[in-house]
Amino acid sequence: MIDPLGGPAYLWPFALAFAVGYLLGSVPFGLLVVRAATGEDVRRIGSGNIGATNVLRTGRRALALATLAADLLKGFLPAFLAYLWLGPDIAVLAGLGAVLGHCFPVWLGFRGGKGVAT
Repeated sequence: MIDPLGGPAYLWPFALAFAVGYLLGSVPFGLLVVRAATGEDVRRIGSGNIGATNVLRTGRRALALATLAADLLKGFLPAFLAYLWLGPDIAVLAGLGAVLGHCFPVWLGFRGGKGVAT
């Protein structure tokens, strides 16, 4: 476990884990999957959300399942890798970064999904 009060040198793992989690969480898989498969913009369908539930509203279950799996992985992977390499305290920040990245993705003007699957 890393003591965050130990000085600035000890803070970099916290910032790095959060930033990596945020950037991975920001990848809009719902938008990318639907656009690659159909050429449509999932934000113009149903609720306008980029998540798996709105992808399901396109009527394509396989695309919704792919989106759900990708959204689950983009939340799990940063947290799991941070847990393995840096410990449980930092893993929480990586997971939080992924959820915030999904909800407020930098690539989509900070308008993303609801973060349920992430």
